[in-house]
Formats: sequence, structure tokens, C-alpha cells
Amino acid sequence: MESSYCIVITTAPDREKAENLAEGILGNHLAACVQMADIRSFFIWEGAIQKESEVALYIKTTDARYSDLEAYILENHSYDVPEIIKLPVTGGLPAYLNWLDSTTAQPKA
Repeated sequence: MESSYCIVITTAPDREKAENLAEGILGNHLAACVQMADIRSFFIWEGAIQKESEVALYIKTTDARYSDLEAYILENHSYDVPEIIKLPVTGGLPAYLNWLDSTTAQPKA
């Protein structure tokens, strides 16, 4: 059985950009919750090892909103190739999952 919910992970270069992304995501009903954590990332970019401070965003949403969320991140992110990873939610408190559904429902015109 396929999940109807997911957590999307992305990173931002600093707290201000992360908060701007989170506010836009929530303001557009693309997710119900965005959590942030300061992290230190090590990665290979353009053939060299990079070390950067970043802010990780853990975005709780529904599969139905994923495509719009991905498009929003791509359009509003400062990185050329932002991290966008979708992880399925395989279970959870029904009341919480219902909250995800109601919070991410597209507003009626």
C-alpha cells in the first residue's frame, strides 16, 4: 500500500532563507509543518569537498501537494540544485495525519 503522506527534506544556506522558504510553503498550504535544524554539511560539489553550515528543513505534507511543493522550492530556492528528498510516511497517529490533510487542502476559490 502506498503512503498518502511524506516528509520532504531540503536545506538552506542560512536561517533567514530557511524561514522565508518555510513561511512561503505554509502560506501556500503546501505543508502543515516545517521544522528546522542547524546542521554542518559535507558534500562534493564541482569536484571538490565542501563544508558548509546550513539549515535543514523537514517538511510534513501530503503526496497530493508534493508536486506543487517541489515546484515552489525550485522557484524560490537560492541554490542552483537544491536538495529535495521525499520520504514516505508509512504510519502515524490518525489525528495527526488528518491534520496534515486538512491543513494542506487547497483553498477553495
